[in-house]
Amino acid sequence: MKVAVVKETGPGERRVALVPEAVVKLRAAGLDVLVETGAGASAYFSDEAFAAAGATIVTADQVGAADVILMVGRPDAEQIGRLRSGQAVFGLLAPLTSPELAGRLAATGATAVSLDLIPRKLSRAQPMDALSSQANIAGYKAAVIAAAAFGRFFPLLITAAGTARPAKVLVLGAGVAGLQAIGTARRLGAVVSAYDVRPETKTEVSSLGATFIELTSVGPAGGDGGYARALTDSERSAQQAELTGHIAAHDIIITTAQVPGRRPPLLVTDAALKAMAAGSVLVDMGASALGGNVEGSVAGETIVTENGVTIIGADNLPSTMAAAASAMYARNVSSLLLYLVKDGALTLDLADELAAAVVVTRDGKIVHPALAEPAAAPATAPAMTTPAEPAPAEKAPAEKAPAETAPAEPAPQNADAAPPPAAH
Repeated sequence: MKVAVVKETGPGERRVALVPEAVVKLRAAGLDVLVETGAGASAYFSDEAFAAAGATIVTADQVGAADVILMVGRPDAEQIGRLRSGQAVFGLLAPLTSPELAGRLAATGATAVSLDLIPRKLSRAQPMDALSSQANIAGYKAAVIAAAAFGRFFPLLITAAGTARPAKVLVLGAGVAGLQAIGTARRLGAVVSAYDVRPETKTEVSSLGATFIELTSVGPAGGDGGYARALTDSERSAQQAELTGHIAAHDIIITTAQVPGRRPPLLVTDAALKAMAAGSVLVDMGASALGGNVEGSVAGETIVTENGVTIIGADNLPSTMAAAASAMYARNVSSLLLYLVKDGALTLDLADELAAAVVVTRDGKIVHPALAEPAAAPATAPAMTTPAEPAPAEKAPAEKAPAETAPAEPAPQNADAAPPPAAH
């Protein structure tokens, strides 16, 4: 069986679906690996390195000879046009947020397998959990970006010129990205606090040496599958008012709320921004074309408010660490591929809970239950959909944390996409 890695075409995307180490693993399993010329260049993996690992370097047109196409993101129109019946394409396709993409993929006759649908409650699926691995990187990078943008020290420093107090960091959301941001900020020496509407996350936050903020205005809001329940309008207003005071008391705010295909929940309002001290920094990991967690943030841009507060619209943070992100993703996608390969061929048994969860199209049809039954009630997205992952190695909690949970807005109703519940 031939497996091909294509060059990513998404704006600013620098990752690659396989790295040379993973090529060796697939070759050992009896698979032939084709790599499109320059596919790994942006992540610092040369064609020569892939060739040395046993891959065959091919042109974009020659990729079509493969039985399986591996990607990080979604295929563009040209790549979809090259797909054929009998082929399979693996990637973070996010079909639940874009049903039309599923339709276009089905029309090609190709089998589409989406890693963002991995059922993380299954222990055997954890090595395949690409959403978690990439969010882990994003949380780390968010803390590093905040430290670089902050005009003061993160740690307590006692010098001959005087004492510098440690920075005060507040992380909103205690899922994978939030926990990694907490752990990284702590290792940099900051005094860290965190907030999440689910009280069960207090254990994870405390295990990393951070302070868990408990609001008196809103009771526990844990929901099914580790996600938060929707807050009422009155709860949301009371919660935001109380959060504003905590926000103003911190130097750095890192927000982590994302809802695929919909506007991210607003966590930091204009009023909260105006109450912050000059020189404060906010890293908005929920920033997107639809808006962000911080009022006025713009994805991919850094804005300084009139009162001197810096707002960083974080955009595709895993891609900014392309080498590390690619290595982690390669382990995820190769683990899933090898799980589905039997006797040298891709074998998709939809009676298998894991396989059924990730297969979107097959034999010219959309087969994923969430997309194949239009008469069914629409899925409801959780308040925050960044997947959860174990806390960083420093004092890592025994259990995984739930997905990032929006502290300021309810879960949107009738959302186009609701990712599989996290096993956290």
